[in-house]
Amino acid sequence: MRPDLRLGRTPIPVVGRARVYVCGITPYAVTHLGHAATYLWTDLTARVWRAAGVQVELARNITDVDDAMFAEARRLGMPFDQVAAMQRFSFDRSMSALGIQPPDHEPTARAAVTRVIELTTALLRAGHAYERNGTVYARTAEAADRAGLDRAAAITLAAEFNDDPRDPNRDDPLDVAVWRADPADGEFPSWPSPWGPGRPGWHAECAAMVLSTFGSSIDLHVGGADLRFPHHAVESLLAEQATGVRPFARAWLHPGTVRVGGVKMSKSLGNLAFVDDLLTRHTPSALRLLCLGRAWDADWDFDESAFDAAEAALDALYAAAARPGGGGGGERESPAAAEVDAALLANLDTVRAQAVALEAGGDAARRFISVLGLI
Repeated sequence: MRPDLRLGRTPIPVVGRARVYVCGITPYAVTHLGHAATYLWTDLTARVWRAAGVQVELARNITDVDDAMFAEARRLGMPFDQVAAMQRFSFDRSMSALGIQPPDHEPTARAAVTRVIELTTALLRAGHAYERNGTVYARTAEAADRAGLDRAAAITLAAEFNDDPRDPNRDDPLDVAVWRADPADGEFPSWPSPWGPGRPGWHAECAAMVLSTFGSSIDLHVGGADLRFPHHAVESLLAEQATGVRPFARAWLHPGTVRVGGVKMSKSLGNLAFVDDLLTRHTPSALRLLCLGRAWDADWDFDESAFDAAEAALDALYAAAARPGGGGGGERESPAAAEVDAALLANLDTVRAQAVALEAGGDAARRFISVLGLI
């Protein structure tokens, strides 16, 4: 009998294929360690599922319609799509260097504009949205309850993510724009719509890309812990309002935040550790183990000296893998190797799986190295 992956207390039995969606990059900045950690956990989840005999279908989007990206393009004096293409190339190169397996689907916000218009139309027809002066707002105040937030905290977070709760055209400060009217000064690129020229809202972009790639629901949604609210709570609500199908995602994986000195790694603070720079000094396997050798939902502080421990752990794993030990050949598998599999299926417990691999050695260590992509 094929075992199920469990995340937290949630088992995820799969019939057929596992449909996985991970929020991708906004392509206007070089890939940093915070990005890499999310995609490494996504990659590990897919590897664990596949090792258990599950077919995985993975989508990782590109948010190439975004005000911050437009602003960066203006700063560089370049067309926004050219900036996006350059950064996508850099990102793909970094992912390949880390051994992250490519997604099956890579939808882009730009290609999904028509899908956002369809989503917006569905929301209006169902009474979950309203139009004001060419902008369409969705009624999403209940997303705060879904995220376990009180109203004041939700409004504060909405403002931090530029959802503009003070906009007087909104019926509720926690409503979001799913289609935004083109400003009179033409500052941003725009596309035609039934409500006039404009561009998609961020949360609606992801909802539309998931729905157009997989249909009305998915098995697992992945994204950084900082995206829980408003982005993921609103995205899932929009999809459910439009389709009437619940839940939008059967399970969620929110990898812990990478910090520097207790502060979240972010471009605005200038405390980024760039993947390409780190890979000039450290091996991809060491970087993988540094990010994956902990509880997936744990926030953690990055210090480059931690690579010393990661390299030492890799050496110990390789030495353990060279020791004799196994199930006797053929299709037989040692109990220790099976224990490695069981630990990884039980909440992606890499810490326990690594301990088993080091103690038992042989095929248990080789199994751990293989599934974690440390080769």
